[in-house]
Amino acid sequence: MNEVKGSAGLPDTLVFRLGTLGAVVGDRFAGRIERLDLKPKHVGLLTALGQGSFASQQDLAGRLGVAPSLVVSLADHLESLGALRRVRDPQDRRRQVLTLTDRGHELLAACTAEATTLDGELTAHLDEPERRALHATLGSLAMRAGLSTA
Repeated sequence: MNEVKGSAGLPDTLVFRLGTLGAVVGDRFAGRIERLDLKPKHVGLLTALGQGSFASQQDLAGRLGVAPSLVVSLADHLESLGALRRVRDPQDRRRQVLTLTDRGHELLAACTAEATTLDGELTAHLDEPERRALHATLGSLAMRAGLSTA
């Protein structure tokens, strides 16, 4: 297919740039947390648990927009690391309630530190007003896309 004259092409679109940058940054973050025996999806579950009170596996699957079986698999691994505890809900014995342990909070803090360091590396060439503007813009886009910005 011929490109339309005057068109910048796919590499110049915001979608392409954010997607490509997201993949690169995601891979860098994954490499940094690998030493913790974690993957980004584990960190997503830790983050969800860290943002609120205890939650059932079913509730978490709905909140994260993933299959319940994925939450079970992620929780199995995190439980093996001592990062979370499963407890039967006393109100409904069929429900497994997940809560972060002290180790889970430590892992979440370590992941936050890695992300913060990577933020600094990624934006080192920007001045402070540019960093704030980027942060605000990405927050706005995430919110409009229905993603948690807290």
